[in-house]
Amino acid sequence: MRMSVEQPLWRALVAYRVLTLGYALSLYVYAYHDLLHPLGAGAYMLVLAVWTLSTLGRVMSAERCTKRFLTIDLTVAITGILLTAVVDTQARIDSGSFTLPSIWTAGSVLAFAVKGGWRWAAVASTLVAAADLIERGTPSRDTLHNVVLIWVASIAIGYVVEVARASERTLARALQIEAATRERERLARDIHDGVLQVLAMVQRRGNQAGGEAAELGRMAGEQEAALRTLITGGPLPEARGAGDALTSGPHDLTTLLTPYASASVTLSAPGTPVLLAPDAAAELTAAVGAALDNVRKHAGDGAHAWILVEDEPDAVLVSVRDDGPGISEGRLAAAEDEGRLGVAQSIRGRLRDLGGTAVVESVPGQGTEVELRLPRGPSKNTGPAPAFEPAADPDRAPVPEPGPPPVSEPEDTDPAPVSDPAPVSGPDPVSRPVPVLSETEGSRTA
Repeated sequence: MRMSVEQPLWRALVAYRVLTLGYALSLYVYAYHDLLHPLGAGAYMLVLAVWTLSTLGRVMSAERCTKRFLTIDLTVAITGILLTAVVDTQARIDSGSFTLPSIWTAGSVLAFAVKGGWRWAAVASTLVAAADLIERGTPSRDTLHNVVLIWVASIAIGYVVEVARASERTLARALQIEAATRERERLARDIHDGVLQVLAMVQRRGNQAGGEAAELGRMAGEQEAALRTLITGGPLPEARGAGDALTSGPHDLTTLLTPYASASVTLSAPGTPVLLAPDAAAELTAAVGAALDNVRKHAGDGAHAWILVEDEPDAVLVSVRDDGPGISEGRLAAAEDEGRLGVAQSIRGRLRDLGGTAVVESVPGQGTEVELRLPRGPSKNTGPAPAFEPAADPDRAPVPEPGPPPVSEPEDTDPAPVSDPAPVSGPDPVSRPVPVLSETEGSRTA
């Protein structure tokens, strides 16, 4: 059976066809002596009775009621309507007498409605209406009334069937989601009481032991984070590059950044979705990925990174901070002179193309932070981004501003930072009164 909601309709249709067959045979017997060719009419009624009784199984379900069967069934009904003009007298036809199949014809149209919805019903009822008008010759009020009645009724029933099917699918989907959620919660309880606790213990003991055990602990921590993401229904950390397969419509930036979260990367984001256009979400996610790649390459295996997402009314801010060694003064300018353009292309270039800004701040020996700011409104590129400059220090005299061309940082030399929503050990890098290297992107209006 296709869908439970349809079964009562098919059973009712079977009963309707049997009852209307009996009604049509009664009308034929009653008018036998008044017909012009009663034997010809009797031959058709015999065919109609055999066809109806032999095909009762066909109209018990949608699977058995095929398009071919419906076509033949409608042909039998239309043939009976047109044959009435041959076997009956013109006087009886003009007076509004019944057609040979009578109201049995409506059962054929209703089968189209239940099987294919209101569109199929409209086609079938239109063909029956055309046959009625041809049989009558001159349309009468009663003929038009019957044509409109069957046309409206069949389309209405077809529409109700379509709505019922949609409701059935929605209910089935809701039940599936509920069952999956319950199973996920059950597995989450079991996993939390066993596997997650073991992985957490391995991570803690490995970090305490150091050496090769520390690497084992780090891997256990990453697997713990991935497993927690799985059982809570979030995207898996292995699904890197989510922006490469974006579909149309706004996308939640938090969802795209979640795969980067691990034991060594902490993600903090608003509780509500941070929606961006597909291209902007993909490019901003890629810029964050480039920053994290630099952390892994230059800050060392023991470095921790933090990603902080802030959804402001006029812009989206993403900060990436790490607790690595930071960038020594002049290192970014030297990287540009060597022709390595990692930061310029992977981070600054992406934000510049979107009309946003990128700021890199680093305290040598105390970590690096990258702040990516993407305006929500259109902007226009006002020119090349300024070069990296030493930030002003209140404890020493101002230094004349150098005038070299814009400096970019290679991907393999820039320990791109990561934001830290949670406090880290040691003094806060933002509040330290020490020299800071900063890179600010110019904005561009489209």
